[in-house]
Amino acid sequence: MNKIYKKALVIAVCLSSVGFTLNSCKDAIDIEQPGLLDDATLFTSVSNLNDYLVGSVYANMDTNNDIYFSAVFTDEVKPGAGSGGQEYEIHRYFIDPTTGLTTGIWAQHYLVINRVNRLIAGAAKVTPAASEVAQYNSIIAQARAIRAFCYLQLETFFAQDMKDPNGLGVLLLKDVPVIDVKLPRSKNQDVYDFINADLDYARGILAYNAPAGRFYVDKGFVNAVTARFNLYRGNTTLAKQYAQDVISNAGLTLTAASAYPTMWNDTARGEIIFALNRLATGNGSAIGTRWNTNSSSITGNPMWALGRNLFNIINTTPGDVRRTVYVDPSSIIDPNYLTSTSPRDTDQLVVDKYPGKTSAATRNDLKVFRLSEMYFILAECETAASNFTGAAALIQQVRAKRYNSGTAPLPVYASSAAAYADILKERRVDLALEGHRYIDLKRLATAAGVTMDRNQTDDVVTVTNLPNNSYKYTLPIPVQEINLNPQVQQNPGY
Repeated sequence: MNKIYKKALVIAVCLSSVGFTLNSCKDAIDIEQPGLLDDATLFTSVSNLNDYLVGSVYANMDTNNDIYFSAVFTDEVKPGAGSGGQEYEIHRYFIDPTTGLTTGIWAQHYLVINRVNRLIAGAAKVTPAASEVAQYNSIIAQARAIRAFCYLQLETFFAQDMKDPNGLGVLLLKDVPVIDVKLPRSKNQDVYDFINADLDYARGILAYNAPAGRFYVDKGFVNAVTARFNLYRGNTTLAKQYAQDVISNAGLTLTAASAYPTMWNDTARGEIIFALNRLATGNGSAIGTRWNTNSSSITGNPMWALGRNLFNIINTTPGDVRRTVYVDPSSIIDPNYLTSTSPRDTDQLVVDKYPGKTSAATRNDLKVFRLSEMYFILAECETAASNFTGAAALIQQVRAKRYNSGTAPLPVYASSAAAYADILKERRVDLALEGHRYIDLKRLATAAGVTMDRNQTDDVVTVTNLPNNSYKYTLPIPVQEINLNPQVQQNPGY
């Protein structure tokens, strides 16, 4: 078993390091590193297990690539005045199995899954004292809930049709693999059964309101994962049940407009169910550097600006606090952007949703689950049940909390298409730059009768919108995975 751990860690490193060649990975596998910890020395007590959970599982959780890819690929951002052309190929839909950003999504979540599997295997060798049993069980529950979340993220990006239980899912690693294992992709249902087992276990152990608040997994995280997971796979009954459970029992309320900015500069929790903590100094990616090189201001060398049509929505809604939170006041707003010869320079909509922390201009917590998403899930479920009035009331509740002035009118939906279109619009605004837009367009655009919505000035070349049902709404399996494991089937189109 010790030998397996050492090799499995090298596999994760090779997968995460795109620059490694296959030969270098193979060579590294055969090296016995001096002082390398194995399971017998690493996992010896409940305290060690907790240290590993915090320092190796939580510390490696990251949705930065997920957020960034979703924003650049869809209609959330446009090239900024300080852009050097990075990720333009993704903005223009050129993705293939060698694309580094999509490979990063795959690698990051499997890295965490591997760490969870190591933790669970190591925990089986630890016998807690009577006074440690509750902590021991909580450690395992948190780890399994995190593993379920990682599998959900992988399915979201790499499964072609999450509503097809027999469709191809992702690789299912239930434990620490031996070095030469060659696994095919599992059926969605097999992955779903594994996700459900993890979530059911965690739900039976954890309570609402984790002692450390929004930065650690509690029952709110577990049920939020469950609600999103069931929505994506088409089980609206369970999606509704668990979204409502979070709303009723998490002890949170929708953040009012007056407090909305403090949620984004990380001085208050607000309605955040779970976030990945990014200290001013410390480990973890800096989400702010995805949009602005130095700071979220016109002088901070903006690389990506807010998409024009997204800005138009929040700019024409009187009293919407998201207008001032999402767009920095130093922005240059060109009323004649449509006729400008260089709208990238004359129409600079500086992203300020991640304004940085005190003394850390580019670092903010990554908000993974917020209460507003649970309301949107309920609205979709009501729409699926043809309860358009109920769906409208849920959307109005979110909008009412985002208005500094005026009253949010109650929408009226005459059809499911109208309801889905308005839900999609509100998700686009409220969940902007949080990693949802890519999957939302894949899931809802056709049912809503809409498409991706880029403005004609959102690129320096002719702008097109990716057609609904394009194969590119599913990411390619990375070439490194295909080359190392011939049993892995590539997604159609790649």
